[in-house]
Amino acid sequence: MKGPLWRRLRVPIALVILGVVVHKLGTSALLGALGRIDAQAVLITFAFSVPATVFSAWRWRLVAGRLGIALPLRTAVADYYQALFLNATLPSGVLGDVHRAVRNGREAGDVARGVRAVILERTAGQAVIVAAGVVVLVVAPPPLPVLNALEGPFAMTGLVLCGLAAVAGVVLAGRGGRSAKWRRDLGVFLIDARASLFARDSWPGVLALSVLALSGHLALFLAAARVAGSSAPLAALVPPLLLALLVMVLPVNVGGWGPREGMCALAFGAAGLGASQGLASAVVYGALALLSSLPGAGVLVCRLLAARRSRRAVEEVQEVEFEEHVRAEAEGTGPGPQGLPHPYGPWEAEPRYAVSEENRRDRDVEPVQHFRAEEPGHRRAAALDKHPAKAAAGEGLQY
Repeated sequence: MKGPLWRRLRVPIALVILGVVVHKLGTSALLGALGRIDAQAVLITFAFSVPATVFSAWRWRLVAGRLGIALPLRTAVADYYQALFLNATLPSGVLGDVHRAVRNGREAGDVARGVRAVILERTAGQAVIVAAGVVVLVVAPPPLPVLNALEGPFAMTGLVLCGLAAVAGVVLAGRGGRSAKWRRDLGVFLIDARASLFARDSWPGVLALSVLALSGHLALFLAAARVAGSSAPLAALVPPLLLALLVMVLPVNVGGWGPREGMCALAFGAAGLGASQGLASAVVYGALALLSSLPGAGVLVCRLLAARRSRRAVEEVQEVEFEEHVRAEAEGTGPGPQGLPHPYGPWEAEPRYAVSEENRRDRDVEPVQHFRAEEPGHRRAAALDKHPAKAAAGEGLQY
């Protein structure tokens, strides 16, 4: 019951958060910020988003390779773009990652391993975002207002997470079979994490690629804030934007919308940058992120067209084979009508319709048209035929 209930509630939760923020702050600043998106903003978007996507796909390729899954960089980039587009257009914001995990796992012959590769790759990226957020909030000059404003929400979130973990532990402890399965799955996951993320020849590359990808996303967010009209210094913008990037991983959004806007409004307001400015920056970033994911729509369309052509080619081959089969049978070289062999052999009648040899001979005899008596003994019979009444009377007189 928990799984379906949570899936039904996460979209309404995101819509409620977004609705409350927009109701409190209005839509005038938001619409004005969206109107400032021009060709220059589009060029800046792709200048920052393309390298970030390539670095993220490269990180996925590295993690998958450590798990024994061969993934070419070109395929990884195409799959990552498609996942970004699905994440930006479908509820929950993670369905694209689920799709690429299952697709890659099926192609590799091990869906579970493909799913673990995507989870580990995303975990590495989010771990770098969390570490960067902690460092920036502690070291940056104006972190105190943000920390004071977010102290209550962070404490409440921590308590909720601890409570959920305790409940999950009690539930798993009361179910021996499922508990054992969870332990086995966790053991396999930790082994893969050690091999793909913490090995000496893998963690430097994963860390470097994660930092580069985060730099691209953060640069795009800063560009969105500038497009939205914010003139605050970079040192003041980085902390709230990092927090917004951090909450975007929560599966309570609609294509990324919801918690991001709420966190931006709260963090910008706490830092003295204006809650309306934070909402406008988040909305512009959402629009630019959707724009940057459009190459994924092209990948999706090309793959759908290729799949349709493949199905059509298979159907044409099957149709040609069927026509050749029917033509061969029409010429008498096939096993029987309509390509189906007769149960009693080719061109044979069933036993219950068998015709005797005598009847066949009888059918070959022509019918007799006239009966003539050739022998003398037959003249009386002929006379009877001609005068039956007289003959009968004559016979009676003789007796």
